[in-house]
Amino acid sequence: MRLPLPGRHIAACLAVAALLSGCTEPNKSKSPPVASERGAQLFKERCAACHPDGGNVINPKKTLHGGVLADHGITTPAGIVARMRTPGPGMTRFDQGTIPDADARLIAEYILATFR
Repeated sequence: MRLPLPGRHIAACLAVAALLSGCTEPNKSKSPPVASERGAQLFKERCAACHPDGGNVINPKKTLHGGVLADHGITTPAGIVARMRTPGPGMTRFDQGTIPDADARLIAEYILATFR
């Protein structure tokens, strides 16, 4: 079935609009994590002994630096908090009683903002 000229024009415009809808700037409302003073203090108290300067004294291949975290699928504060709650071998488990969710999130934001 062939569309009349106005119908083809509308169909073409819709096709172009659909293609261009994916050509927008990334969502800028999602700002990067910010390193708060409280997050820095909590990191120093709870994490720095094993992760000095974002390193890892137990497993030097698993640092807190952005590229390494991303290689292990950790790119958000929630990902870091999940790892704190259910860590791999060699890492202390920090449950909600040890580090409340709000503090864990501050630590995670500090890590992402500081060790990119």
